[in-house]
Amino acid sequence: MGLKNDERFTNKADIYRKYRPAYPKELIDYLYMHVGFTSESIVADIGSGTGIFSLLLLKRGSKVYCVEPNEDMRQTAEKDLSTYKNFVSISGNDENTGLQANSVDFVTAAQAFHWFNQQAFTSECRRILRFNGKVLLAWNIRDYEHEIIKRDYKIREEYCIDRKGLGEGGGPSKDCESLFKDSICECKIFRNDLIIDRETYIGMNLSRSYAPNEENYPDKFHGFLNELGKLFDEYSVNGFLSYPHFTKSYVGRI
Repeated sequence: MGLKNDERFTNKADIYRKYRPAYPKELIDYLYMHVGFTSESIVADIGSGTGIFSLLLLKRGSKVYCVEPNEDMRQTAEKDLSTYKNFVSISGNDENTGLQANSVDFVTAAQAFHWFNQQAFTSECRRILRFNGKVLLAWNIRDYEHEIIKRDYKIREEYCIDRKGLGEGGGPSKDCESLFKDSICECKIFRNDLIIDRETYIGMNLSRSYAPNEENYPDKFHGFLNELGKLFDEYSVNGFLSYPHFTKSYVGRI
């Protein structure tokens, strides 16, 4: 039997927090300048993980309920974000956030919606959102137009322990727009190219849900690291790798 979704990142919180890329300032500016987010907004960030996206909203003054089912990830967020008075940690998930009805202005899901039960998530959003509340879905995505990303994918595909989460081309599934009322939503793309060193490149890949760990899959783990290292050496310049990357977001009412 495969892992439950809420167990997939157990023991990965530290590496996830350290090496996963953040989201571009342009996305956050867009939310606060055009979508309606304000410092007075109340947000439910569902599948908030270690708080990478939540932190950007907290810094703008919004109150953020960080809803995360994985204890390892949630405790890491609590440690990192506890200094923000507008931060609230909740043990919950996409189907049951534990929030009161009509209590939030926005629901966000960054790098998380593909793990959700879409029907249950839709019902929960309708329950907790206030009138005219909106939902934001966002993903950081490798740019598969580039040869290095295609080769990177082949390595991950060969050594993954579970294809779920690997995807075929990265990012959201094409049917995510069906979440929104009458399929009306605004889609935006923001460049988020990465310049990373070897440690970050390896760590970013090891933080994936499907990445092998040394304890349970020693051969796959060392093979994975070896192939990633060779690819890094081939494409890096002066110890740094240019990694084509962008952020895609969808905003609308459901």
